[in-house]
Amino acid sequence: MKTNKTKPVARNRRTGRAAAGVGTVAAAVALLATAAQAPALAQGAADPAPDVFSHVDYGDCPTDLPAGVDRSKWRCEVTVGYSHVKLGGISVPDMKPITLTHAEGPLPDGTSGQVFGTLRADATPVPGGLLGRTADPAGRNPLLGLAIRPEYGGYADFLGTGTDKGALDLKFRLVSPLLGERCTIGTDARPVALHLQKDGPSTWLSKNPPLVRFNAYDQTLTVPAAADCGPLTQLVNHRFGLPAETGESRITYTAYYTFKTYDQLPAA
Repeated sequence: MKTNKTKPVARNRRTGRAAAGVGTVAAAVALLATAAQAPALAQGAADPAPDVFSHVDYGDCPTDLPAGVDRSKWRCEVTVGYSHVKLGGISVPDMKPITLTHAEGPLPDGTSGQVFGTLRADATPVPGGLLGRTADPAGRNPLLGLAIRPEYGGYADFLGTGTDKGALDLKFRLVSPLLGERCTIGTDARPVALHLQKDGPSTWLSKNPPLVRFNAYDQTLTVPAAADCGPLTQLVNHRFGLPAETGESRITYTAYYTFKTYDQLPAA
C-alpha cells in the first residue's frame, strides 16, 4: 500500500476486535506458567554502519510520484534500523535490520508530500522459542522454534518535526511450523502503532554517499493479542503476555539514513 500525504496528519484511532483464541494445549500452557522470564531489554548496540549499504536497494524507490513535482527536489530515502523490541512479556534484544524506503519532497502548492515504498526485514529468532525454554543447541525440537518478522501495517507518516520522527504501523508475523502462515501480532485493522521520538541529535557519518545516524524509541505503544494462530492462539498470547497496555512494551533503535534525489535515479 502506498500513501501520499501533504503534511503530518493525526492518526485515526483504529478499532478492531481481537481474534478469539481457539483451543489450547493444557500441558504447554502449564510449561509456560513456570518458564523463566525473558531477559530485560538491552540498551544500545554495536555500531553496524559498515553493513548498512548492503541493505540499501534503490530499486525499492516509489515510482508513482505526485503529478507536477520536480524530480530533482524529491528524494528516495532509505532507512536501515537496528532495533531492540519488547512486546508484552517477550524481549528480542537484537532484531535483524528493518529497511524502510519512501520518497518525499515539495508538492506544486509548496507543501510537503511523501509516498511509501517498502518495508523489508528478515525473521529474528525469539529467545526461548514457542514455550519459553532455553534453545536446544542440538536441534532436537525444531517444531518448538519461534521467530518474529516485522511487516508494514498499512500506515506511515515520516514527516516528523523536531524530536518527532513520525509514525509507522507494524504487524509482527510469528514464524513457526506449528502456527501456520497467518499468525501475527497486529493486523491491518488493529496494528502495532508506533509514534517514534528522537533520542539525541543526528550524526552525519558521510557526505558522499550521504549517511546519517540517529536514535529513536517508542515506549507508549500498545500491543493487541495475537490473531490467526489456530489452536495455539491462547498459548501464543500467554507466552507474550498479550494484549499489552501502554508501558508494557517498547522499541528502541539505531537508524541509518541515506538518500538519492530522483534525478540521480533511472527514470521510471
